Amino acid sequence: MDKKKSVSSKFIFFFGSFGGILFGYDIGVMTGALPFLKTDWNLTNASLIGWVTSAVMFGAIFGAAIAGQLADKLGRRRMILMSSLVFAIGSILCGFSPNNGTLYLIGMRIFLGLAVGAASALVPAYMSEMAPAHLRGSLSGINQTMIVSGMLISYVIDFVLKDLPENISWRLMLGLASVPAIILFAGVLKLPESPRFLIKANRLDEARQVLSFVRKPEEVEGEVKAIQETAATEKNSMEKTSWATLFNSKYRYLVIAGVGVAAFQQFQGANAIFYYIPLIVEKATGSAASSALMWPIVQGVLLVIGSLLYIWIAEKFNRRTLLTLGGTVMALSFLLPAVINWIVPNASPMMIVFFLSIYVAFYSFTWAPLTWVLVGEVFPLAVRGRASGLASSFNWIGSWAVGLLFPIMTASMSQEAVFAVFGLICVFGVLFIRFCVPETRGHSLEEIEARGTNHGKKKVEETVESN
Repeated sequence: MDKKKSVSSKFIFFFGSFGGILFGYDIGVMTGALPFLKTDWNLTNASLIGWVTSAVMFGAIFGAAIAGQLADKLGRRRMILMSSLVFAIGSILCGFSPNNGTLYLIGMRIFLGLAVGAASALVPAYMSEMAPAHLRGSLSGINQTMIVSGMLISYVIDFVLKDLPENISWRLMLGLASVPAIILFAGVLKLPESPRFLIKANRLDEARQVLSFVRKPEEVEGEVKAIQETAATEKNSMEKTSWATLFNSKYRYLVIAGVGVAAFQQFQGANAIFYYIPLIVEKATGSAASSALMWPIVQGVLLVIGSLLYIWIAEKFNRRTLLTLGGTVMALSFLLPAVINWIVPNASPMMIVFFLSIYVAFYSFTWAPLTWVLVGEVFPLAVRGRASGLASSFNWIGSWAVGLLFPIMTASMSQEAVFAVFGLICVFGVLFIRFCVPETRGHSLEEIEARGTNHGKKKVEETVESN
């Protein structure tokens, strides 16, 4: 690395988190593209609609797992570059899908999902390794803001392109995802490699130079030594642990807490709204879904405002308090339409859209950002790598399952009934937070691990006594 070259910390943190834009864009873009695709290809099979929508999330399950392993061998920066290329190529190939090529489109979106999953794993890792300790919470919020901004951008582009011929509009919506991918590639070319990766590769001089971009001069040597010690501890832990270690009595409580929160975040049904809101409005009102593309923009604005609110309140309230508040209101937002519809059968069909907007507003500053904050704090060092990977996998499985099953469920039951099912899952999520998840705000990672270990010992002692 040329010692004359310097990169500003603002540039590093902006493009380091820019991968969230890609992630968010592809979560949101199918919301507007799907109504036109359905009409263009006369797509009526609920299972195929679910697969077309959720294929990206299916690919992401594997992309996240592969990227984490390759990043330790090839570096975070190189893997982000490769992911942006896959994203650009996959987006363009989706836009050039042959007429009625449903299986081709599903295959291309699975390919695209590899990049989406990789970005979801690589971007937070790169940001946490570049950021000073006192900025990690705020930068986690910035990453969430990037994701929801990507969703909002995709909703706006869908709205702008809606008046084009339907066989062109959805192709442009999908293909334009290549633009932020190309911007990311150009920006990452100028980014430095993670100092953590450089130190693990014994490239100490390069690591010192990179740290000088984002740390005060007097902090560099101390951080180099700290990273060396942590890397040695992690290596020793990995040699002594296996997948079975996650569920022994010492770690089980904290592993279940983190993985459970990651799973509940998706199984509570948020992506049913993000993927299908135009079709939800269509079914509620009878108007064409292609004329309801203003609603995704409303949802996107709520998500962005919520992400900014989270940055402001992140360290003012306990994690469990915010998750309980969010989960309770989310549950009521899903359950009340079914109750009202049962009591007042002639209630306005737009009632459900109103309640879904309340759900999105509370999800945006509670479960959306806090899930990954808590996952980053709750896992003990000895099992952190494997446990984080397991949490990510369950999160993507939930995202894929909701995207796949929602159109199938709404084909056989009312929307109010479907969302009531998700409302019950939200209730179970709140109970899980209250009884199975420790508070992590204001506690060091060591304190959290000690509390979890003591909890595990207490459970074992209770079991022995009862026997």
